Amino acid sequence: MQKKWGLVILLCGVVSGFDAHAYETTARNAILMDYDTGEYLFEKGITEAVPPASMSKLMTVYILMSKIKDGSIKLDDTFSVSENAWRKGGAATGGSTMFLSIGDNVSVENLIKGIVIQSGNDACIVVAENISGSEEDFAVLMNKTAKELGLKNSSFANSTGLPHPDQMMSMEDLAILSRHIIKEFPDLYHYFSEKEFTYNNIKQGNRNPLLYTMAGADGLKTGHTEEAGFCLDASAVKNGRRLIEVMSGMSSNKERSEEAERLMSWGFREFNNYKMFNKGQVIATAKVWYGQQKNVDLTVGNDVLKTIHMSKIDHVKSSVEFDEPIKAPIKAGQEVGKLKIEIEGQPTLEVPLVAAQNVNKVGLLGRFIANVKYFVFGAK
Repeated sequence: MQKKWGLVILLCGVVSGFDAHAYETTARNAILMDYDTGEYLFEKGITEAVPPASMSKLMTVYILMSKIKDGSIKLDDTFSVSENAWRKGGAATGGSTMFLSIGDNVSVENLIKGIVIQSGNDACIVVAENISGSEEDFAVLMNKTAKELGLKNSSFANSTGLPHPDQMMSMEDLAILSRHIIKEFPDLYHYFSEKEFTYNNIKQGNRNPLLYTMAGADGLKTGHTEEAGFCLDASAVKNGRRLIEVMSGMSSNKERSEEAERLMSWGFREFNNYKMFNKGQVIATAKVWYGQQKNVDLTVGNDVLKTIHMSKIDHVKSSVEFDEPIKAPIKAGQEVGKLKIEIEGQPTLEVPLVAAQNVNKVGLLGRFIANVKYFVFGAK
């Protein structure tokens, strides 16, 4: 028999009455994501594959940092600069460059800084060639990695983000990739917040405008080409809560700066995260069939955190669904039902309900007695 229990969670806070769907931005494509919950606070053309410009350098950095994390590459290792890297990404191209010279042996740490702070195309090609032998083979690795990360609307032809018909990414994919970088490389992420870097006696500043205008901003990457417009993949932390935003298709550096700060500020102001249930908290109790215990407690395996618009926090509906009696044996952590959280205007969140403890199965005699009781007294 399936049981459905309804619960009402009351959350106290400021109710703004602001319509979450009324927000508008001049960006052609944009997403705002809560880092902890992964929920999208704002969406505009987020699955459309568009030219990502230098924001696609984040995949180059992700691969490099992955190899640092697994120990196959160290920060003080050196990579050599080929003539190809210098010709395609050096100062003579007029594009973003780290000002590397042919034959340089550059530390991996400096190459990271050259990519995330200076947006060096030459640094990206050096990384690609030293990891995979050629930029073309590195692009194969980038596409393989994208699939492994679940990026559904991305394709790569180079390590730099320079215009190419097959160099495309969606705002959603960039936000997911950024979330992976922040989560997987906590010891390396600080490079994204550094405001300047000097190499070859040439000092360059980080182009991320939020690093200079918004407290708590700490990454990630700008981009600009004629076809992509002015772009930004950014993250910021306020009161312990992190947001990630990605925007493309803006017409100027000024517009990029203003729109990025406006969207990020809106997200912090209009939404907050609420812990609905704690890991291990008993939410319901179910009857057990053939068990050495008559009942088993039902709980959640992790804290249940939900991002909620401030206008929706007065009432949140929650319900649990499970079939009982649950047949023993039951293992602690075994999924036995669902916890559903419903908020107006947002997709229903479904969380597995799990058994809080082990319940062993009774022996043959116990099962015989249980069957007799069932036939005499019915299910109780």
